[in-house]
Amino acid sequence: MTSDKISLTEAEWREKLTPEQYRVLREAGTERAFTGKYEKNKAEGEYKCAGCGQPLFESDAKYDSGSGWPSFTAPADQSAVEMNQDISHGMVRTEVVCSKCAGHLGHVFPDGPGPEGLRYCINSAALQFEPEEKPGE
Repeated sequence: MTSDKISLTEAEWREKLTPEQYRVLREAGTERAFTGKYEKNKAEGEYKCAGCGQPLFESDAKYDSGSGWPSFTAPADQSAVEMNQDISHGMVRTEVVCSKCAGHLGHVFPDGPGPEGLRYCINSAALQFEPEEKPGE
């Protein structure tokens, strides 16, 4: 992972992102459950930050949590994400942000499978999926 942080003005972010990506990544919005384009994605590949392109999650860590959002057991590299306490909406949650551009990705919860028992609940609008290239394609 690169340690080079990306810092754009709000106008530059608005130009770079779709309105939904801007709402999620820059304003900590949440897409409605079961509406994101990657919620049911089963293809092999890599999920990158839609804001800056940093690799975040691998398809082998994705699972169907039934929550309505893409869910992962762990990031591809722990340094790709940062955690912040989120006390909005009358709840205490752990927000997950991209370590490179500080874009809001979603939240992490302690109710997932796997060795760590974590569920990274991530908005599709915060992600860009890059399918794995198969030999001969």
